[in-house]
Amino acid sequence: MDVAIIDYGLGNLFSIKHACEHVGLSVEITNDPQDVVNAKSVILPGVGAFGDAMDALNRLDLVSPIKDVAEKGTPLLGICLGQQLLFSSSEEFGAHKGLDILSGNVCYFPVQEIDGRTYKVPQVGWNAIRPPDCDPDAWNGTLLEDVTPGTDMYFVHSCYVVPDSDNVILSMTQYGEITFCSGSRKGNITAFQFHPERSGSEGLAIYSNFAKLIHSSEAQ
Repeated sequence: MDVAIIDYGLGNLFSIKHACEHVGLSVEITNDPQDVVNAKSVILPGVGAFGDAMDALNRLDLVSPIKDVAEKGTPLLGICLGQQLLFSSSEEFGAHKGLDILSGNVCYFPVQEIDGRTYKVPQVGWNAIRPPDCDPDAWNGTLLEDVTPGTDMYFVHSCYVVPDSDNVILSMTQYGEITFCSGSRKGNITAFQFHPERSGSEGLAIYSNFAKLIHSSEAQ
């Protein structure tokens, strides 16, 4: 098994599985803690409420295995709510503690009225990603290496992550007057607010790079 996709009841599992298989990866959808710990790589998906997701991860005894994966250097990919869960806390429907693998908070988008246009919450649809302004070469050697800056990716979310350190920001996106972290990275951990598996050929390029990362990690 190349990839363990964590099933805790709140994920877009089968489209992620299909994208992984499209790039030649063998996949298991699982909520078995031992499967997660033993996998060559792990994907933490998620669609829904932060608090419900953390309750499910705790109930299924998956919190410690995910932290073990992060600590031992196994490639770990978070998608949508999966990115948010990797951070310290969230304000969605009250205050909730996250996995605290990455330091930062999850905040709500405000409803924005700009020049007669309403930027609705949640943001649903296509929006562009770009490297952080302070590091235009940030995508080199990452899962975004073959993605063109300014490419539109598919988003569905009401909240966004605010990392404590700019060093973990991999990509930025603007929604109205808010520029937010749409991708994060620290060591073996990469996470995206958007859905690569729903973002066409450029999104599949991310999964291709994930496959290369898995195989290179296996060879070490």
